[in-house]
Amino acid sequence: MAKETHEFQAETKQLLNLMINSIYTNREIFLRELISNASDAIDKLHFASLTNKEILEGNNDYEIFLVPDKDSHTLTISDNGIGMNREEMVENLGTIAKSGTKAFLEQLKKEKEENTEFSDNLIGQFGVGFYSAFMVAEKVTVVSRRAGEKEAFRWESAGDGSYTLEECEKDSRGTTITITLGKDFYGDKAEENYTDNWTLQSLVKKYSDYVRYPIKMNFEVEETPKDKDGKVIEGAETIKKTEVRTLNSMQPLWTKNKSEITKEDYSKFLKNQFHEWEEPMEVFHNKAEGTVEYTSLLYIPAKAPFNLYHTDYEPGIQLYSRHVFIMDKCKDLLPDYLGFVKGLVDSPDLSLNISRELLQQSKELKTIGKNMEKTILKSLEKKLSKDREGYEKFWAEFGKSLKIGIYNSMFTGNDIINKLKELLLFVSSKDGKNVSLKEYVERMPESQKKIYYATGTDQATIEKLPQMELLKEKGIEVLYLLDPVDEFAIEAIRTYADKEFQSISRGDLDLDDAESQEVKKETEELAKTNDDLIKDIKEALGDKVAEVKVSARLKSSAVCLVADAQGPSLSMEHTFAAMDNPMFKAKRILEINPHHALFERLKTLHNAGKDSQDFKDYCDLLYTQALIIEGIMPENPVDFANKIAELMAK
Repeated sequence: MAKETHEFQAETKQLLNLMINSIYTNREIFLRELISNASDAIDKLHFASLTNKEILEGNNDYEIFLVPDKDSHTLTISDNGIGMNREEMVENLGTIAKSGTKAFLEQLKKEKEENTEFSDNLIGQFGVGFYSAFMVAEKVTVVSRRAGEKEAFRWESAGDGSYTLEECEKDSRGTTITITLGKDFYGDKAEENYTDNWTLQSLVKKYSDYVRYPIKMNFEVEETPKDKDGKVIEGAETIKKTEVRTLNSMQPLWTKNKSEITKEDYSKFLKNQFHEWEEPMEVFHNKAEGTVEYTSLLYIPAKAPFNLYHTDYEPGIQLYSRHVFIMDKCKDLLPDYLGFVKGLVDSPDLSLNISRELLQQSKELKTIGKNMEKTILKSLEKKLSKDREGYEKFWAEFGKSLKIGIYNSMFTGNDIINKLKELLLFVSSKDGKNVSLKEYVERMPESQKKIYYATGTDQATIEKLPQMELLKEKGIEVLYLLDPVDEFAIEAIRTYADKEFQSISRGDLDLDDAESQEVKKETEELAKTNDDLIKDIKEALGDKVAEVKVSARLKSSAVCLVADAQGPSLSMEHTFAAMDNPMFKAKRILEINPHHALFERLKTLHNAGKDSQDFKDYCDLLYTQALIIEGIMPENPVDFANKIAELMAK
């Protein structure tokens, strides 16, 4: 294969430019990233070898090797992991497909707009670690041979917008990355000398001490000759020789006693093992003995992954048996709603050759999973009651996962609702702060029979809804549902503490106080008196609405749109439409305020003739106004604007 030249994708070019003209001051993190990539490559090979021993090519001594060269000003990082073939090198090193580059650049743009410092941890968080090599490199050369294949390939780039690719020779599987260092990063006078053994050893200890494969490097040592009794021979010249040293401890943190582990140790392990770059929000380190013996080390990260709710997000817990890694991302261990939890389980009761199919049937694993789930939920309950500020930080990052879990329980049949409903928080109309369902019910007046909620994109929008007017006047607390999944979760719960949930925009409000009953009676009388008007408004609107009603809930607004109590709400209709599922339509009910001046105008126009264009235009404008209040775009905005203009001109 002749040498080929390829162009980087546009986003990758942007990223390379950022790295070369480095926005980061802490450039040493490039070594952390390349070692993490090497460790991942060995993980992949180890997993593949569980079902195909031949892929090991007779060598299962995994290692990562560093070779600094002061003469050539290079640093080489090599591994004997899975390696890459030609297609994988193009895909992983030359394009955006696997790197998360676009999301990374968007986050950088956001931080720039907010005038905050660029975080070194963004590199690892968004999986663009390979490119960090260009922060210190004039040129990067990658030679790789995929395990089980004969051909090897060389990838090379100076970060100038293109790279070359050609076939080459490589004796063994794995990947070797050679960084030709920039002039500021080698030599004794350099502030950051990455050809110095002691500098590299220090960085490995700092960032990669818990990597589970040995990170090795040659050290040149001087040795004085000794006699057979071990005594130094006087006058003998020292001998220089090369000694291979392992730079990282590799001692599994989870095997130590909790009393021996510091908060910093837990944090460091999370960063090295799971590529998280902030202090964890929660740590769960448990050892269990009995029917099933296991040790678990779990974390709730400080931040939700940028793709947590995307289809490409892969949840899962690492599995070990007697400290030996057997599987990455075991999805059957924790329920989906805890997919944000990172960590591992080590159990002597698990087989090294366990398959994904057997995992689903494993009683031991199900027992471990249930115990872990119980531990996490108990901790969250305690946090909610004892550390409200801390829990609200958790809720801001991961609350959506719990709500999705409740909604999904409608289809799975699991008893998730009872596990999670006490952990839910919603913004309250009372003080604009988060409130739990328990807190809401405890401060309900005795006369209130239902839990009221409103849906909207933000708090300010909900507070301006016409449907809020009556509840505000009566001082009734309303839960604000600001995320599309919220209402679906509420639908799944149905009741809390024997109180039904009631949307302010679906069906009747069902207020039981004497004043509300009097208003309801008065409204029924007005409906009878204006029966012909209501019927003719419905006729003018046709199938745009299922019903037109005289409203008992409006105080100052002229009109509002509500949905039938038995069908989907208007906000649910929006959500279904956004998911390309327009089949679920809300039954729209137009409610008109009989005490508003506009109602009298409608009566006058109706008395002049129900078939008049003015009456029909008023009915249509009234309906369109109600749509806009709900945030729904009119079907014909131009027609709506023209009618408004004509009305203003009269």
